[in-house]
Amino acid sequence: MGKARRILKEQRKFIRLDSVLPVQFQIISLDGRSILSDWQQGFTNNICRSGIALTVNNLNPELAEMIKHKGVKLSLDIEIPLTHKMVAASANIVWVQVQKTGQNKYTIGLLYERVNSENNNMIMRYVFAKKYAPRIFMGLVVALAGLSLVSGYFNNRLVKHNEDLIGQLVAVLQDASAARQKIKDIGQEKDDLKSKIQTLQSRIHEIDEELRQAIDEGGQKKQLSAQASALNQEKSMLQQQLVALQDKESRISDEIMNLDRRKNNLEKANLDKMYRWLAVHQNPRTGLVVSFEGDSELADQAFTYDQALAVQIFARLGDFKRTQKILLFFDKKAKRIDGQFLNAYYCQDGNPAEYTVRAGPNIWLGIAIMQYTYQSKDYAFLGLAKEIASVIMYSQQQDKDGGIKGGPDVDWYSTEHNLDAYAFFNMLHKITGAQEYRQAQEKVLAWLKLHTYDKSGVPVKRGKADSTIATDTYAWSIAALGPQKLLELGMDPVKILEFAEDNCSVRVSFVRPEGMAVKIKGFDFAPQRHLARGGVVSSEWTAQMILAFRVMEEFYYNKGLSEQARIYRIKAEEYLSQLGNMIISSPSPSGQGEGCLPYATQDQVDTGHGWMTPKGKSTCSAAGTAYTLFAYYKFNPLKLQE
Repeated sequence: MGKARRILKEQRKFIRLDSVLPVQFQIISLDGRSILSDWQQGFTNNICRSGIALTVNNLNPELAEMIKHKGVKLSLDIEIPLTHKMVAASANIVWVQVQKTGQNKYTIGLLYERVNSENNNMIMRYVFAKKYAPRIFMGLVVALAGLSLVSGYFNNRLVKHNEDLIGQLVAVLQDASAARQKIKDIGQEKDDLKSKIQTLQSRIHEIDEELRQAIDEGGQKKQLSAQASALNQEKSMLQQQLVALQDKESRISDEIMNLDRRKNNLEKANLDKMYRWLAVHQNPRTGLVVSFEGDSELADQAFTYDQALAVQIFARLGDFKRTQKILLFFDKKAKRIDGQFLNAYYCQDGNPAEYTVRAGPNIWLGIAIMQYTYQSKDYAFLGLAKEIASVIMYSQQQDKDGGIKGGPDVDWYSTEHNLDAYAFFNMLHKITGAQEYRQAQEKVLAWLKLHTYDKSGVPVKRGKADSTIATDTYAWSIAALGPQKLLELGMDPVKILEFAEDNCSVRVSFVRPEGMAVKIKGFDFAPQRHLARGGVVSSEWTAQMILAFRVMEEFYYNKGLSEQARIYRIKAEEYLSQLGNMIISSPSPSGQGEGCLPYATQDQVDTGHGWMTPKGKSTCSAAGTAYTLFAYYKFNPLKLQE
């Protein structure tokens, strides 16, 4: 009876609600160091400032025994309705009641051990409003409705502001492009005028010589003098035209400087918005980022490769909490087949979106973990990276040449995957110092030399016995191996990039969502002459080439060859500006018009490598957006960089 009275006394502290608050909980040890269960579902409609009465249906008997003996405590996530905010807390068990329903239903009295006071106040405000102030609550509903209208107004203004930012950037880029073309045209006119002046000057000099030697018979000197005068007059007119062109060139150069200043400010503002686009499309429960926004067939799908890119951009900019959410999903929740992650999962619940397994996305996830580890100095996910490496190394051991197959159910070998693996093993060796990763890296290099770089020239092969041209193998050869290593392999990095530019660089018309057509110079997935669709600019693969130019710029700069470094800097900056023309506004309400990039300048066309570009004229791509951010911040994902 004493125990029952104590429980009754404790229960009287609670305020009973006519609705429930969802609660997730984990059982943890009293010292908080060990997690003893997965997340479980419960609810409460009895709550007070110091704790809650947690009701749980169908509680596992083993977990129930742990709770009844009170040798554990609970970690809680309490969801507050309307806000959908999850309040984190830890609580000690005060009492336990078994409900007589035959369904293993328990009510557990909990006393907070740790809860943020501001969040607790938020819970209690909700409780009192719900219980004691229905009229106030209704007033709040009306106020919230008004707030929603106000919020909608300001949201519309925000969308308009974001759209204007993009529009201003595109306009500035177009004006700057037109001005630079004028400078080129003026340069050509100046060269033509200088050539004409030089020709006239030579003729005048010849006439002067003739005058000195002429005998004044038949008016010869008079004729020569007249010719010289006419030529000098023509020369004077050409010189005046040249001065006018120089003045015009100077004015346009000043205009370009002003446009570049505006471009730099607008570019930075839009890149911040692009980062926000990635952030707002991260699911708060699974941590996954939507890969494509705008293609209904791909809605809610999160491709593993894209998650690896998101991890790296979040980590690069110090947003480690977002990074950890993604990596926790793969470490704790993601379904695997024979130890390997699937190509895609659904953002909302984390279930598989496709059951295909490929080496590339797994390796990229490993690369992302290494980049996060290197940037954050947090080694919590290093074990997961080693697991990925173990599976990849096992695949490598099955090949006599030390290559890595595209996946467990295919026989083809991809240059891209093996370049990824080279970078991944290099990162693992750098951080762990383990020789097994250095050996695995050397095996990959031997395979690349045998099957990809088996000729001193170009092209670079797409894979084993596959001479198809794929732009990314050219960019990643530079980014993964580096110019010096390529030279040691007998490959010329300059020719590799020249070949990619000559064969895969295209200039196309891109019709923006608002209907404006702009010219964009960038890189196709493959040589356009091999495809009936004509040229297509890939935002992702163009950004990869920009990074390759940056690598070459740094290579020559470190060698003291400033002119060669300047050539590649100009190329990188030119293509980066071109990508600015591809930034579009997010088409979804959640995106609020934030900037993002489509996967390509055309939707639903063949890439030339076995897949199509997404549907939709306004479809945003996580990969295209993330890689453009990489290019802007000069971040090579295939190298560990400070």
